[in-house]
Amino acid sequence: MKTALVLGGTRFFGVNLVETLLEKGVQVTIATRQNSTDPFGDKVDRLKLDRFSLESFKEAVEGRSWDVVFDQLCFSSNDAEIAVKALSGKIGRYVFTSTLSVYDAGENMKEELFDPKTYELKMVDKENVTYKEGKRQAEAYFYQKASFPVVAVRIPIVLGEEDYTERLLHYVKNIQEEKPVYFPNPSAEMCFIHQIEAGQFIAGVGSSDYSGPINACANGVITMNELMQVIGNEVGKEPVITTVDQQDSPYAIPETWYLSNEKATELGYSFTNLSEWLPGLINHLNNKRSL
Repeated sequence: MKTALVLGGTRFFGVNLVETLLEKGVQVTIATRQNSTDPFGDKVDRLKLDRFSLESFKEAVEGRSWDVVFDQLCFSSNDAEIAVKALSGKIGRYVFTSTLSVYDAGENMKEELFDPKTYELKMVDKENVTYKEGKRQAEAYFYQKASFPVVAVRIPIVLGEEDYTERLLHYVKNIQEEKPVYFPNPSAEMCFIHQIEAGQFIAGVGSSDYSGPINACANGVITMNELMQVIGNEVGKEPVITTVDQQDSPYAIPETWYLSNEKATELGYSFTNLSEWLPGLINHLNNKRSL
């Protein structure tokens, strides 16, 4: 891979993806509406386009080509169709950031449990379906219609110092302020991935010859009760967990839901251990919150 186009590389783990590509010596082009800034200065090329407009996309990429396209911004089959129509004949391969959510709840979910090649394809906008169904339909379109090889990287919730969603910070705040936190099932287990690892993995799989769906997550799982205890230890407050009051709770899953990263490991990827970096991240958020 000598050249790459990144759709959605200006925030969170998209920044880590671009940084990893630059470290590998890849010539990177970032495609955005150019309404936001990025930290890369003159290290990258920039392309102005509307990812969700076929006319804008086609016009922007006319006469250009890339070895790999990385798409952080595809949420439906209609989004996937725009990319396929605009980029056919212009790229070598496509790496699409998908999600754990394509799977139903369960333990150690493996790639074959959701097959986008046989899933019934429906043309939908993200506004008209759930996040889960939108990502399923995006995968279905790519694997049933694309003329180029596609990798669907299925990742869980991404954690990190630059997480603009502030979902983990929500619990840090509540426990700092000794407010109850709601979980319908505190024993439910989840997996996670750090933003640096997500960016590095996505870049790495783009450099490989692998195609198809692939899971990526840190090693290890954690129950929601254990997660709150880790936060409590870093904050210095005892968490108050309730299963009754259905207040806002970003990780309020009713059942265990986590990935297997066995396939990626067999392909030679090495993942971090969740237990080794999670306390430090929580400590960082706690200190940031305390400032």
